Amino acid sequence: MLPLKYSLLKEGIGEENIYVTGNTVVDALMIAMERINAPDMQNKFAKMFDFLDKEKRLVLVTGHRRESFGEGFMNICTAINELAWKFPDCEILYPVHMNPNVQMPVRKIIGTTSLPNVHLIEPLEYLPFVYLMERAYFIITDSGGIQEEAPSFGKPVLVTRNLTERPEGIAAGVVRLVSNNKNDIFKQASLLLTDENEYRKMSAKGNPYGDGRAAERIVGIIVNGLERSHRDRLPHEE
Repeated sequence: MLPLKYSLLKEGIGEENIYVTGNTVVDALMIAMERINAPDMQNKFAKMFDFLDKEKRLVLVTGHRRESFGEGFMNICTAINELAWKFPDCEILYPVHMNPNVQMPVRKIIGTTSLPNVHLIEPLEYLPFVYLMERAYFIITDSGGIQEEAPSFGKPVLVTRNLTERPEGIAAGVVRLVSNNKNDIFKQASLLLTDENEYRKMSAKGNPYGDGRAAERIVGIIVNGLERSHRDRLPHEE
């Protein structure tokens, strides 16, 4: 049973009043991809990221949560450095959040190594970031939205948190929690880069958060409910 549905049932909501539609964030992602796939946009983003080697697998990294400030981000950065050293045949791209608590450890630990396959860039707008998600081999992040979006592209997600408010991805096997422990991050990232079977186990599951038709289902449920409500009215209520 889906975790959210189970929670609603525990709150006393009748199963007949619960509709599983999917998340509208996936609908928005599909709309974004229609724009990104236009030839002019593809050319624009190809030029924007022409510093990336197309022959190398891309590991996309983001991070911003307060729970990792301090030692946590230092661990994440150390793991990224070790990953870059061990896998020079990969590109690691990190749009760095503007918060000083993120900037400081990233610039201090990663920015001083001059590793040629690690790229620190400014935060991105939505469309170029979605372009990178589709292009990435897998993603290391603490973002909730990325956990919901990346599985639509078949991209495994390693979440640098101890828990997540989105347990559906964990249950489906498309997301793994690695905490902000450098050994766990390095181990799981290395596994995805060296074990094709392990990679396929995560990438081939589909997106548990939706298929891009959530809004359509929601509208249908509302319209049908309104029609049913109107039919059930007593004559004096007309």
